[in-house]
Amino acid sequence: MTSTISSTSLSPTTRQVWTRSRGLVLALAILLAAGITMAALNSGDQHGRLDPRSADRFGSRAVAELLKDRGVTVEAVTTLDEATAAAGPDTTLLVTNPDLLTEHQQRSLHTATASSGGRTVLLGAGPPSVDTLAPGVRTNTPAPVSARAPRCPLPAADRAGTVDIGGERYATDIADADACYMSDGVPTLLRIRDTGTGAGDTVLLGSPDILYNDRLDQRGNASLALQLLGSRPHLVWYLPSLSDGSAAKSGGDSGFLGLIPSGWLWGVFQLFLAAVLAAVWRARRLGPLVAERLPVAIRASESTEGRARLYRKANARDHAASSLRSATRDRLAPLLGVPPADAHSPDVLVPAVSARLPDTARDPRTLLFGPAPTDDAALVRLADQLDALEREVRIS
Repeated sequence: MTSTISSTSLSPTTRQVWTRSRGLVLALAILLAAGITMAALNSGDQHGRLDPRSADRFGSRAVAELLKDRGVTVEAVTTLDEATAAAGPDTTLLVTNPDLLTEHQQRSLHTATASSGGRTVLLGAGPPSVDTLAPGVRTNTPAPVSARAPRCPLPAADRAGTVDIGGERYATDIADADACYMSDGVPTLLRIRDTGTGAGDTVLLGSPDILYNDRLDQRGNASLALQLLGSRPHLVWYLPSLSDGSAAKSGGDSGFLGLIPSGWLWGVFQLFLAAVLAAVWRARRLGPLVAERLPVAIRASESTEGRARLYRKANARDHAASSLRSATRDRLAPLLGVPPADAHSPDVLVPAVSARLPDTARDPRTLLFGPAPTDDAALVRLADQLDALEREVRIS
């Protein structure tokens, strides 16, 4: 028993480790290869999305060049300070991704543009931003991008005709708003006049598809884009960036919890529900424990070694020590004339051992009923001492 506990056969070999982990290593290798392949295939598709300097299919260099030919100056900015500083009656401010802005940034942007007298164009503004950037406007379920007719009195839309638009849909109770390109009766383009100066306005586009390089020459996309963005002599093309320092000035949203998205609670609940369902599935699959006879005979040494390996893997020295002491008490009881029912009673077994070995230097009570060893070395010493005690009883 002692040699089993201290045997190096309990330590898994390199081959055993590889056999156990090769499935996981293979799965990780496949995931890594798939990720690299997908990144390589898609690396050029979304690069420079809606960037007026990008000639990619999702870039917007074509419309920027057309605007420059019409005498409109196009300035690309990536910080909130640059965008708000440029706001004015002669400026169109295009915000390519309003939902990327923090609440602090949205409030600052709305304050700067509300009374500027210029035009603000918001591309795909959703629930995270529309309440702040366009008060009085509500979002509806997004619609697929498709060819839609204007069906509204807005001159720019009427001249452009059918365009590729969809995405976010907007509803409002504002009386003089222009609602165009309907999807099930809800507009995907909404123009709202500023109530302060009356000269400025805000245009909400449900999707940015009319600005993409590969869609600009289709239908009336170019016409609508040029009219919406070229109504003022200066166009500020705002590309919100996560590296913008103004994003850190979030006021009450400071700290770790402020960085967690608003839907995190729903996500955690879904993970918890999935874990519960997985546990139920595994429990039903495994079923109740059933005791059955082994189909083949197993040598005691193999069974002992297997149990020792499990104890070592679980760092269960208390269970190992309990098994050693229990087996020793079972073997000592018949040698000492103690009934099997009292073999594990310290008040009966310890006096019998002491009477047989009055001069022993060991404390029988500590050996047979003592505390669990604190480390592996103490466990090995306990096994040696139990063996020595049993031998002394046998030869006494």
